[in-house]
Amino acid sequence: MRWSQMHAPTLRDDPADAEASSHRLLLRGAFARQLMAGHYSLLPLGMRVHTKIARILREEMEAIGGQEFVLPAMHPAEIWRKTGRWEVMGEEMFRLKDRKGAELGLGMTHEEIFTVLAQELRSYRSLPQIWFQFQTKFRDEARPKSGLLRLREFTMKDSYSFDVDEAGLDRSFALHHEAYQRFFARIGLPVIPVQASSGSMGGNDSTEFMSESAAGEDLVVCCPACGYAANAEKAVAALSPVTDPPGPDAPERFETPGARTVEEIAEKYGVPAQRQIRTLTYLVDGEFTLVLLRGDHDLMEQKLSDALGAHTLRRADAEETARVLGAGPDSAGAVGVTSVPVVADEALRGRSGLTTGANSEGVRLRGVAVDRDIDVRRWTSLRAVAEGEPCIRCGEALKVLRTVEVGHIFKLGRKYTETMGVWVLDRGGERITPIMGSYGIGIERAMAAVAEANHDDKGLVWPVSVAPFEVAVVVLGQGDHTVAEAGRDIYERLRADGVDVLLDDREERPGVKFRDVELIGIPCRVTVGARGLAEGRVEVTVRSTGDTLAVPLDAVAGHVREVLRQLAGD
Repeated sequence: MRWSQMHAPTLRDDPADAEASSHRLLLRGAFARQLMAGHYSLLPLGMRVHTKIARILREEMEAIGGQEFVLPAMHPAEIWRKTGRWEVMGEEMFRLKDRKGAELGLGMTHEEIFTVLAQELRSYRSLPQIWFQFQTKFRDEARPKSGLLRLREFTMKDSYSFDVDEAGLDRSFALHHEAYQRFFARIGLPVIPVQASSGSMGGNDSTEFMSESAAGEDLVVCCPACGYAANAEKAVAALSPVTDPPGPDAPERFETPGARTVEEIAEKYGVPAQRQIRTLTYLVDGEFTLVLLRGDHDLMEQKLSDALGAHTLRRADAEETARVLGAGPDSAGAVGVTSVPVVADEALRGRSGLTTGANSEGVRLRGVAVDRDIDVRRWTSLRAVAEGEPCIRCGEALKVLRTVEVGHIFKLGRKYTETMGVWVLDRGGERITPIMGSYGIGIERAMAAVAEANHDDKGLVWPVSVAPFEVAVVVLGQGDHTVAEAGRDIYERLRADGVDVLLDDREERPGVKFRDVELIGIPCRVTVGARGLAEGRVEVTVRSTGDTLAVPLDAVAGHVREVLRQLAGD
């Protein structure tokens, strides 16, 4: 490709609304342009990166036996209603009606549609199957942000496994785990595999692949000592031992005028937060529920949703709380309450001598023994883990990292195959229901995450495997016939060697050319100028290090190939 013929409108200044580094640099470097919130056009440079990422991922999927499909992006509502997800997905699903009034949805994911195709499977001999596609997904994100990191329209590689039994699913899950690790290594993106919540996907086991980034919206809890890692929605930590003093035989009421929160009770009445019960009121699938935590702990709402298998979950308002308990949320407590379910965090199990709301304004109860005074229907881990808490495995201090989710793999179980009536005959001729897995990677998000992890103050620093071009041959003095001819000769020799090379033949100042090559992040630059040619040399510069070496003309192609080999880690 000749730069003079390429559409690459680079920008000199940062876009005003671009905060994430990847957003800023992908716009400045002419990789993408925003159409509207959450919807971006990929320009030629962006499409080259996108294509290379998809090619590497396709290779890894085929290496584990994946077969490629392309499924429709528009789905009939009745298929999603069969699995209950037409309602569960709520406002995040784009919905429309055709001219006949039929309800349709734009695909957020394709579990249901691949399962429809699986209805044609008939024998255990046809399993296992791994099916995948690259398809546009649509999600009506409430807050699309950070450029390509959070989109409403994007390309996903989604794959699905069908196996006879749990052992087969374990194998398919492991194959995808390994393929994803290889894929991320090949595109130059460090990732942390973590335990994760399955959310609306269903199933009870999933792993997220997280990339550390200041632009990330997910928190990962990890242990530098033993390697434990989990999404904050799933993470647990060890509790430091707490010794409770002897308490009264029954809870005692005491007045707390002017104190409504855990912090105010601690400050005004000398009751430490860890000796209080924080009572939250929720509506879980429409049912009023009390949620209890230690006063110094915060609720991780996804843990509550997962524990109860909730489809809908929200905080109860003051009016709803008063109607059930006779007091507002700040005075709520669970002592003596038997008419509504009570869910408690494990940190409260066996605790005594605690203080909690009395379901009366301006009154608290002290001397509460949880096992004695509260009818807890469900014990589970509900609290958010904080940095510095002890690791559940080894006791060392945990770290909390801000990350971007770049891949997610799920063990779905039989939720979809049972609902959709998928069956095969086993060895004995009996019908059995296959078990499923689901595995996804967003291509645009992977592209943005690589940009987040690979840039400096001059621009992007793409890994060789996904760079829009591996080499830029920059001609200084295009009007000088000798220089121009030498640049074209090097360009053609590199092309003949299979190098993905760009010839900068523009009539621009050297500074402009150098800044553009650095901005768009081409790994290697060959600079051809009259001064160097007079000595029979050109300069070869490595983008990631800035190292520059004068190389004889007849050795340029070999030297560049060696530079690329070293950068690729071969």
